[in-house]
Amino acid sequence: MRGIFVSAAAVVLLAGGAAACQRGEVEGTAPAAAAPDFVSAPPVEELQFKRVSNPARTLVVDAEGATLAVFTDKARTVRLTGPSRTFAEEAHTAATVTTDAWIRLAPRAWQKDAVDDTWVRPWLEKALADRSPDALAIAMEYTEGGKRNASFGPLSTTDPDGRAERSDFYDYLGIDWEFPDGKKERPDPDHIRSLDCSGFLRMVYGYRMGYPLRGTNTAGTGLPRRAYAMAALGPGVQLMPNRGTQAREYERLNAGDLVFFNGGPVLNDHIEHMGMYLGVDSNGRHRFISSRTKADGPTLGDTGGDSLLDGSGHYGVRFRTARRI
Repeated sequence: MRGIFVSAAAVVLLAGGAAACQRGEVEGTAPAAAAPDFVSAPPVEELQFKRVSNPARTLVVDAEGATLAVFTDKARTVRLTGPSRTFAEEAHTAATVTTDAWIRLAPRAWQKDAVDDTWVRPWLEKALADRSPDALAIAMEYTEGGKRNASFGPLSTTDPDGRAERSDFYDYLGIDWEFPDGKKERPDPDHIRSLDCSGFLRMVYGYRMGYPLRGTNTAGTGLPRRAYAMAALGPGVQLMPNRGTQAREYERLNAGDLVFFNGGPVLNDHIEHMGMYLGVDSNGRHRFISSRTKADGPTLGDTGGDSLLDGSGHYGVRFRTARRI
């Protein structure tokens, strides 16, 4: 079965995120899941904040030096330490990703001098205890076998590789949408329950988690529509430059980061595909999840190419850059 989420103790069926519930999400609902067992974090008053670089960020550590949270300058995504989980997709790869990373959105982008801002400690205390679906768990819901299973959508009849970037979150949902930048969209009936590569990440971070979205491929507040625009113009911080060759700065990545690929037959710096980094898998490789044609939707598996950033596979040699939003 694909789209399995496994806690350290048992399989957990995840309910929808808070952002979706607040919108009265039209996808349907599921009963709340039992939270995995975990050890409570120490009071935030006992935690220390430390600055590190590459990228510039603030670590929140406990008395033993264990990192409990990572706030990155200019980014809203926060890497929190929580109960270990294993993500698996048995039909398409024997590899799994076991991680204690939980990825949430802070109310605003982090700044290096934000430690004493009034929102920080109350938000951190609540976030460290939160066991509702985070970005990683939400992403897994859209794999085949997940409760919100998405296809990629109809393939292009003109592109030689069959790519068709026309399945955004509003197509999946079948609802009209007006974006803050003035763009108005209506769903394509042929793309219902479908998400292309950028539409998948806009569904996870935008519709489900509440990150602002743009209707166009321009710079400004929110995530643009296409992968190339998110890579070059998106919010947050670019983690490594796009040199037109395989990016290898894996140590800069956190789970939840957006990763970008040159998808065409000519290897250069043009971005045509994107996904979300999950972490180091059971084989010691850097694995991501993305929506693509041959897998017919979101997958962390190896159908149509290994979902790996390192090595000489299809996506590895095309990995160009990453962004933390």
